[in-house]
Amino acid sequence: MDERIRLRLDVSYDGTDFSGWAVQPNRRTVAGVLVEALDLVLGAGTASGLTVAGRTDAGVHATGQVCHLDLPAAVWREHDGLLLRRLARLLPGDVRVRAMTEVATDFDARFSATFRRYEYRVTDAPWGAEPLRRRDTLAWPKPLDLAALNAAAAGLVGEHDFAAYCRRKENATTVREVTRLDWRRDPDGILVATVQADAFCQNMVRSLVGAMLVAGDGRRPVQWPGSLLSRRERSSEVTVAPAHGLALVEVGYPTDPAGYAGRAEVTRRLRVPVAEG
Repeated sequence: MDERIRLRLDVSYDGTDFSGWAVQPNRRTVAGVLVEALDLVLGAGTASGLTVAGRTDAGVHATGQVCHLDLPAAVWREHDGLLLRRLARLLPGDVRVRAMTEVATDFDARFSATFRRYEYRVTDAPWGAEPLRRRDTLAWPKPLDLAALNAAAAGLVGEHDFAAYCRRKENATTVREVTRLDWRRDPDGILVATVQADAFCQNMVRSLVGAMLVAGDGRRPVQWPGSLLSRRERSSEVTVAPAHGLALVEVGYPTDPAGYAGRAEVTRRLRVPVAEG
């Protein structure tokens, strides 16, 4: 069998016109577009095993997505140094591969990850979102209080069962450890939530944001989002925030490549699916 090498791809995309990451029949997806471009450059099926760190849903963006794939070593030697620019010419403008790096064969974009960090952008300006940022910024119809948003966020940090905020999947845990959750208001007035965890279950980040926003505008007490953690099933009171305000901005990995396999083994024991927030 030909020797194969593993590549790490760092990917960015505007999720507006994609039906999410994962390949779906008759739908435009990030993985589908990426595989199509790779097949054109390398030959159909030459790249295999495309695996992503976080399967983002329709409309969700990424500035720091990570995936891996395997190539015959001879093909990589032939295209090394040229492949990135060839992909840039073929890929549509709403998805970019920003880096391609040869990594150890036990690197797993999904299971070797130590954390995923998302940001959610909201404007409470009375005129709404600026036209150039309307694709990645939610316009909120009421004034938002930064202190209230951060007070609501504080009650959600730590390891909890986030069943109230997740779309449950069979045989998958809803226990997650949120290591960072806070809000800031940038100089342009935009409110940005930063949410970091070892992993997220489906719709979790947008559900957390939806709960915090109604605390931030005063319709719910700041203790309310945290109080829902006592529930063991999805809460119908929580509105999932729209997808377009959310972006995956970073995926973390062990600093020592020797830790890839160990981290992957731990992650597989902890949970089955890793999905978009």
